[in-house]
Amino acid sequence: MDSTDDSPVRGRPRSETARRAVLHAALQLCQSGGYQALTMKAIAETAGVGRQTVYRWWPAKQDVLLDALRDLGLRKAEHLDPDTGDTLFDVRALLAATFQLTDLLTGKALVGLMAEAQHDPELSHRLQATVIGPRREALRAMLARGVARGELSDRTVPLELAVDFAFGTMWYRLISKHAPVDTALAGQITTGLATMLRPESPV
Repeated sequence: MDSTDDSPVRGRPRSETARRAVLHAALQLCQSGGYQALTMKAIAETAGVGRQTVYRWWPAKQDVLLDALRDLGLRKAEHLDPDTGDTLFDVRALLAATFQLTDLLTGKALVGLMAEAQHDPELSHRLQATVIGPRREALRAMLARGVARGELSDRTVPLELAVDFAFGTMWYRLISKHAPVDTALAGQITTGLATMLRPESPV
């Protein structure tokens, strides 16, 4: 098992159907009722499993949500890391897929976990390693492909800063709730990245 695999290993092997039911229930309940109101009891009841079964697999709701977010990312990998040969098209597709999931299912879980992580270094590390880091790396790798193809340039704006611009906008809107995180935003950020990373004109 690698260092980023935080899946609990206690207890007997879990039913994949029950596991998926628990993960989906956790995200749905969190999105509808908020992170603070989410309980292990409610997760178990909604998933149709015993509370002790949930505790056997995950020690706390943070663990369920981290596992759910990682599992969702793995199942949506094709949409979250496209490579069609057109960098800006791929960037928009990645951001649109990410923002759609955030709006429909994962937004409140992400914000709740991020808030908890501010005073829990271990949770912060796990959140970065399993959820935030992989999405950042996917976008950075995509932009780096664009630079290698000559479609983009990182001479003026470093790629790390460009990634901060893309996902920092998402986080700001999720936290402040002043504007939506949606496909329109994905298009606007892609346009902004295209401007920031525009290749230099030949002399």
